[in-house]
Amino acid sequence: MRIGLDYRPAAGYSNTGIGRQNLALEDALRANPQVSLQLFGLAPEDHPLRRRVHCPRWGAPLQGVHRLPGRLRFEGGFLPGALREAGVEVYICNFNMGLPLGKKPQGLRYVLQLHDLFQLTLSNSHGSKLKERLYRLSDQLSIGYSVKQADRVWTPSQYTADELVKLFPSARDKVRVLPNLVPGFTGEPVDIKDLQLPERYWLAVGTREPRKNIPWFVAAWQAARQQSADVPELVLIGAAQHLPSELQSVPGLHFLSDISDDQLHAVYRQAQRLWQPSYAEGFGLPVIEALSVGTPVAVATGSALDEITPADSPRFSPTDSDALSQLMVQLANSAKGDPQALESWAAGYAQGAYRQRLDELLEELK
Repeated sequence: MRIGLDYRPAAGYSNTGIGRQNLALEDALRANPQVSLQLFGLAPEDHPLRRRVHCPRWGAPLQGVHRLPGRLRFEGGFLPGALREAGVEVYICNFNMGLPLGKKPQGLRYVLQLHDLFQLTLSNSHGSKLKERLYRLSDQLSIGYSVKQADRVWTPSQYTADELVKLFPSARDKVRVLPNLVPGFTGEPVDIKDLQLPERYWLAVGTREPRKNIPWFVAAWQAARQQSADVPELVLIGAAQHLPSELQSVPGLHFLSDISDDQLHAVYRQAQRLWQPSYAEGFGLPVIEALSVGTPVAVATGSALDEITPADSPRFSPTDSDALSQLMVQLANSAKGDPQALESWAAGYAQGAYRQRLDELLEELK
């Protein structure tokens, strides 16, 4: 099977969640002996990426994939002809939108990998009300077009699949779940004494996006600390400026940023627990990363976190701060439990499980 993969996310945003899943798709497709893989993307005129990726003759910045004029030129002016010339049978696009414009050629099938629909279901800040309206309209048109054109839509969770069907009921029969790949960590964790973390701490990841619910979570944790001195200190992976000023210097609160994967491995492993308080989550990568090293988790209800977390993990409402503070007090001195059971759960999202599911979905397209 000759497969084309939209490589724009990996080329421009390799460290983001979508970029990493783009790279995971590339590796898994190359590992399938029945697949001949072709990559399609954008790059500056003299960039070495052009040696292995089909690019238009004009140059473009690697991180310009969301700029509408460039997208239209690539998806409408370049892709249709490039796919035809490369003899592609299945084309996969994995950043929520971006399938080729125009009439789909006979015999060519399109796959859209849709990570979430928060561009359409949540309020997103773009600097001004005008920009917000323009981006919302652009996203609605782009996602709606790609969902309609796709022969299959792959989502990382049943939650996202259900959200998709709510917005686009006609897509019901072509939605399939492909959980994200979470490869875990390799080797032993490094020494992180230089990070000067407390001996006992809880962990939360991500401070920038409002849906991560971190200011609300920190306020509930602060209240729990006032109720019980046993509640551990809190480490946030993210920047302090994303929190309200009154929460940035709360005693016992620590911030980490720009750490290596080896350091992150150790930070996860040494944490007493990972908390994921998001009120909207299409998957929840940090949850699986924590479980993969045997660290227990506690998650908010109402999104994909419900399905990717072991059934016996503590859960809480993402809006009831008093109940969360009480749960924190209850869990303040809880033991880590059986790390092997947590690691076994996380293995369901590792490379072997991911590639098996992807191969099943490719067989369906033959």
